[in-house]
Amino acid sequence: MVAMHTLAGHVVRGLSIGGLETCIDLPGLKLAFDIGRAPDFAVARETILFTHAHMDHMGGVAWHCATRSLRRMAPPTYLVPRENVEGFEALFDAWRRLDRSDLEHVTVALGPGDEHALANQRIVRPFRSPHRVACQGYGIWSRKSKLKPEYAGLAAGEVRRRRLELAEELTETVETAEVAFTGDTLIEVVEREAVVRTARLLIIEVTFVDDRVSVEQCRSKGHVHLDEVVERADLFENEALLFTHFSERYSNREIVEALDRRLPARLRERVTPLLDGRKG
Repeated sequence: MVAMHTLAGHVVRGLSIGGLETCIDLPGLKLAFDIGRAPDFAVARETILFTHAHMDHMGGVAWHCATRSLRRMAPPTYLVPRENVEGFEALFDAWRRLDRSDLEHVTVALGPGDEHALANQRIVRPFRSPHRVACQGYGIWSRKSKLKPEYAGLAAGEVRRRRLELAEELTETVETAEVAFTGDTLIEVVEREAVVRTARLLIIEVTFVDDRVSVEQCRSKGHVHLDEVVERADLFENEALLFTHFSERYSNREIVEALDRRLPARLRERVTPLLDGRKG
């Protein structure tokens, strides 16, 4: 059973074990980040946002697509980094020949600087996550219209009159950074990308948590070490943080003890480690 976590107003569930699989599901937003080995809960997601093409993040995509078709669900939409689109479609071509099925889906090529509309007045914008291969994280913003400050005290009737009779523009669009997901990355993404520091919910990998793997070794693999998070503890303004992608070499107890011991209390109280699906 994969647990549901409610963090900064968002329900999250997922599996994320370094090198094995990563799939983060946000049921309320009707999307998932990466597909891992395509856990069954992810089949419900019509929209998948891919960070990069490593097997533990993309390997189950054909199964995901085929299973949705088998269950007579709508064809999925895959948001794919621009540099991976050609190979991504070639993968489906190969599986069509092998499986003799249509594997119908929609591929949306996306990269840093682009914007894609989601449901419920939300938008997604990719950002570059430095890793051993091309990788991108995603920020998700909500958009709402609200009265401009100078009109905030007006009665409802007066607002309506001004809008209809005087054709005044009384509202403005306000964006809120709801979620940031880094994918696999070096710690520099925290310093480079404002949405990583300020999104209400930050989902960030922390692969190594003690000196069994040094910071230098961790960086050579393109990942984040807990030591690096501790050094930057004051940068995180997020309401909640979900730490993911822990190496399989650690037990759940060792992970929790490392977080309890190393993180400043002001940060530790906002951090949830994603431990579902691990051996314990």
